[in-house]
Amino acid sequence: MSTSRLVVGPFNRVEGDLEVHLDIRDGAVASARVNAPLYRGFERMLEGRDPRDALTITPRICGICSISQSAAAARALGDAMGLAPTAQGAQMAALIHAVENVCDHLTHFYLFFMPDFTRPSYGAQDWHGLVTERFTAMEGSGARRAVEARAQLMHILGLMAGKWPHTLAIQPGGVTRTPTRTEKMRIISTLRSFRRFLEAELFGASVETFVAVNTQDAALDWGWGDAGLFFRAAAGLDLASMGRGAGRYLSFGAYPLPQGFGFARGLWQQGAVHDVPLAAIAEDLSHSWMLGTARHPSEGLTEPDEDMRDPAYSWCKAPRLAGQPVECGALARQVIDGHPMARDLAQQGGVLARVGARLLEIARTQILMEDLAGQIDPDAQFMMKSEMPDQGAGVGLVEAARGALGHWLRFEGVKIDTYQIIAPTTWNFSPRDENGQPGPLEAALVGADVRPGEDTPLSVQHIVRSFDPCMVCTVH
Repeated sequence: MSTSRLVVGPFNRVEGDLEVHLDIRDGAVASARVNAPLYRGFERMLEGRDPRDALTITPRICGICSISQSAAAARALGDAMGLAPTAQGAQMAALIHAVENVCDHLTHFYLFFMPDFTRPSYGAQDWHGLVTERFTAMEGSGARRAVEARAQLMHILGLMAGKWPHTLAIQPGGVTRTPTRTEKMRIISTLRSFRRFLEAELFGASVETFVAVNTQDAALDWGWGDAGLFFRAAAGLDLASMGRGAGRYLSFGAYPLPQGFGFARGLWQQGAVHDVPLAAIAEDLSHSWMLGTARHPSEGLTEPDEDMRDPAYSWCKAPRLAGQPVECGALARQVIDGHPMARDLAQQGGVLARVGARLLEIARTQILMEDLAGQIDPDAQFMMKSEMPDQGAGVGLVEAARGALGHWLRFEGVKIDTYQIIAPTTWNFSPRDENGQPGPLEAALVGADVRPGEDTPLSVQHIVRSFDPCMVCTVH
């Protein structure tokens, strides 16, 4: 029996710093510890400020998913104020948020995930030449077209969000701008153009045809577009069994609308959807460089341990739901929303499932965005105003591209007392808890192949990137 230890990191194509410590036995990962080595402290920066400052400050946590942070802050503030967005305001906020999430998925697929398959190590694979032509960094034809399509889609943010990132358009009572009829038509036209890209380049068929795929086998047989190249590589490398999760999935519900959610809220475990026990969320600190004990985020504190004492090994807290680690992201959303392909993919829940679900979500969100754009009523009210109370508490729960994002706010004397955030990568990249349970990524890495001479194992990279880490959000 041969054993060794390996530290992998920093990872390129990752927002922020990440290290993965691996114990290797007989050519496979026996255990893993995931370290977020950067402390940022946004939660502490917010203390003592006017609660409305959160709308300006929290989007600066990340330049990739800033609208997700903005939406969560607006929801938390609105909850504390007893203020809900108008119907049209909620729909426009959902459209703005959906544009960012789709752009995030597109960036992940073309620029972060697929370039790993262009490596010379895969040169003997029959798909390698086509993948290299489409996804090579700075040169791939598919990557160039994806960046162009992404830029065109973001014109909607220019119209309705004013700018990206770090917009102030989303507010507790709705959105700051009422679109004209001409702007409605421009939004619809922009979405039609983006659909043409999806159908010509990514899927090679209509988005509805891809959404109709209902099994893992049918997905692996998908032979069209850049999605087909991914599924071809996934079949050849058995990405279905690589990086399997525990099968517990969380979604706070994507795109809250007057009639419900664009994608449903829920907790998936033991083959069924359950209500999310929000009161059972706790942030374990036993292996985090934080002082204090496990608490619900509404009562949480952020007290960094400057001595960085053992057994802690990460600045990331360890959120748990009813004592259990849970995975979040596009796979979680699509499983909980009931899509049959996602549920079939989740039977194994590995790299194939996570990335395949993101492709599925791009297609389904395109249809949702078109519906939202068609319902824009320029004569309706897009914003409701209200006075700020002297004290209050609220929670804002949304779905970023990477998964469940929550903001918990409490203030007195119109000054923030505590502000706590649990980001998607905090859930997925959490360290162990007091019971020794590994976080979702730590568990998924067990069993990954490590070939002789690999200092950054390809299997580890595929698994890490299937979660699409955003480490600056993790440690906010």
